Amino acid sequence: MPDETQPIGASSPAEKPADEKKAAPATASTSPAAELPGAPTEPKPANPEVPKPAVEKPAVAAPAAKPDAPAVAPAAGAAKPAAAAPAGAAKPAVAAGAAAKPPAAPPKPPAPKPDPWESPLIEKLREAYGSGLREASTYMKQNYMVVDKSIASDVLRDLRDQEQFDYCVDVTAVHYPKRDEQFEVVWILYSFARNERIRVKTQIKESEPAPSAVSLWPTANWLEREVFDMFGIHFTGHPDLRRILMPDEWKGHPLRKDYGLTQQDEQWVKINLGIESGQ
Repeated sequence: MPDETQPIGASSPAEKPADEKKAAPATASTSPAAELPGAPTEPKPANPEVPKPAVEKPAVAAPAAKPDAPAVAPAAGAAKPAAAAPAGAAKPAVAAGAAAKPPAAPPKPPAPKPDPWESPLIEKLREAYGSGLREASTYMKQNYMVVDKSIASDVLRDLRDQEQFDYCVDVTAVHYPKRDEQFEVVWILYSFARNERIRVKTQIKESEPAPSAVSLWPTANWLEREVFDMFGIHFTGHPDLRRILMPDEWKGHPLRKDYGLTQQDEQWVKINLGIESGQ
């Protein structure tokens, strides 16, 4: 058994001088290629750095080209597609009547017409005044009579005293410039006892007055003043016939058809208001 102890002062193989370490030859490669006889050896640096193997990315396969769709033969008898019209080509004319027309408007219903008004009241007035009762009709469920101006006052009195029409609802007028008798005066009467409403009309010319009903129904006082103010119709027997809405100096009557909508008494406006007409 060899002696494992070494003499003092003897150096171990691990403690070689530094010069010897530097002069030691590079360790031979242990690769199998280097051990083959006659194989050339490649010089390597003293402290070679082992290069990291490069990681190669897997190549992405290119998408496969789609095969061309097989041409489908048109079925027998099928219409061939129309060729595209060249740019700027004129459009074919639309056949007459091809465009849809809007539906025609429905015809207007016929205007209502007055119907003859027959009643015991009308028979009694016809017996009393004959042809003085010009017309007795019903229009839109409203009864009216047209009487001659010469008997208008008497008919109104009979309606109040004998037929119980004790309430004068209104007095008004209508202007028809193209008629010979331009104005139509209308009295609207109501009977509480009969629960009935009627209209009495008479026609007069431009310069003719109408009979006043103030002596029969006192409320007709203000109603006839309004007709005088708006239409210029005079009433015989009225106690105080003067304007009620317009100023006393105002010229013209606003509800006449020949009185313009913007017409006004420019002189009165200038004198009383101190301004020019705003129309």
